[in-house]
Amino acid sequence: MDGPTYSASELARHAGLELKGDGAAQVRGVGTLAGANPSQLAFLANPRYRSQLAQTRAGVVVMRADDADGFAGTALIARDPYVAFARLAALFEPRAAQPPGIHASAAIDASATVDATAHIGPFVSVGARSRIEAGAVVGPGCVIGDDCVVGAGSTLVARVTLVTRVRLGQRVVVHPGAVLGSAGFGMAMERPGDGEAHWINVPQLGGVFVGDDCEIGANTTIDRGAVDDTVLEHDVRLDNQIQIGHNVRIGAHTAMAGCSAVAGSATVGRYCLIGGAAGILGHLQVCDRVVVTAMSLVTHSITEPGEYSSGTPLMDNRSWRKSAARFKQLDALARRVRAGDKET
Repeated sequence: MDGPTYSASELARHAGLELKGDGAAQVRGVGTLAGANPSQLAFLANPRYRSQLAQTRAGVVVMRADDADGFAGTALIARDPYVAFARLAALFEPRAAQPPGIHASAAIDASATVDATAHIGPFVSVGARSRIEAGAVVGPGCVIGDDCVVGAGSTLVARVTLVTRVRLGQRVVVHPGAVLGSAGFGMAMERPGDGEAHWINVPQLGGVFVGDDCEIGANTTIDRGAVDDTVLEHDVRLDNQIQIGHNVRIGAHTAMAGCSAVAGSATVGRYCLIGGAAGILGHLQVCDRVVVTAMSLVTHSITEPGEYSSGTPLMDNRSWRKSAARFKQLDALARRVRAGDKET
């Protein structure tokens, strides 16, 4: 089935961009600078790819004004080409509207409420006192436990689990396999005077609150709070396979890449970027506008905006083994240096 087609002029008007070149050029899809064909839209945002501009076959390219000088093809001029491309590329991924109604195989508790405009897919379960608001889409196999809210216009793609006391704001998207509201990892060690010490679980009596316009990736888990809620403020974006511990608070507009983790009761500020497989220890505070690079471990609170890294860069194994052996010698070396300073 053929997808939508837009002229360069239509794309320019849609995104409010300046057009240079052939406004009648027809665009039927998107591609990279190196791989696009004459019926596709591409973009140039990173200067490292500027050399590909001369050879690109793309019919239309989104770029900055200074990159368009001398470009013989059709260009759409944008202050931020990547943002403009994102808006335009969405035109070529039309999503079929899900019809309102409840599939015959769904199980809805008698005390739950489902708006007449919501879509409830096959094999969905909705628990007691939960509410599905206007225009929400609950895809196949989703499980919504007791006392949950799926906000207006939100989408649970498939096999999403909201365990209990999970409240989603408006236009939230949750991808397959995500689990929100499972019990947080709270335990106390009981040491009876006349028996063996053992763990007892601390009840997790809070919930999860997710603000408007958030997106939660596949197989990501967000634990409910022990007393207060675990909170994602509005427009938070979580990648796949992320762990958010109980009573964590993630500030608005923060984005976290895959396999990163935040331990219980930590707070991450607004407009932060957390790289893949990075970790933040529990009870720490990370201020606004912090970048934590991939594979870093945050072991203390961060109070100043900026970019932070930890770990050692990749090297060949022989060099790594030598360096690892020298790590153990650093304390003795520091002691000798301090002793030398005192003698001088």
